[in-house]
Amino acid sequence: QVQLVESGGGLVQPGGSLRLSCAASGSIFSIRTMYWYRQAPGKQRELVASITNDGSTPNYADSVKGRSTISRDNAKNTSYLQMNSLKPEDTAVYYCKFNVGGYMYWGQGTQVTVSS
Repeated sequence: QVQLVESGGGLVQPGGSLRLSCAASGSIFSIRTMYWYRQAPGKQRELVASITNDGSTPNYADSVKGRSTISRDNAKNTSYLQMNSLKPEDTAVYYCKFNVGGYMYWGQGTQVTVSS
């Protein structure tokens, strides 16, 4: 079994930055694509960013492109989502998802609140 633990969320002022982390543990043989999603109250969950196993194909939602960077540290089985120039509309619960050997695992979510 694989567990994903997220951290790094919190309250930040508009224009500020956060770095979210998602670390996997358990029976890990390989991690393929890593994904970050977010879900705001009353809205559907949306894909924010993803990164392939070699890091060569990062993808971003238009809403965060240019402000966010997804990365991975394979030695630590960890993905990071660096978010800069945060806006109130970035407020959401952020979830990571890893493709581990062809199976999908979700993190528990971490709250990001952007407010003055």
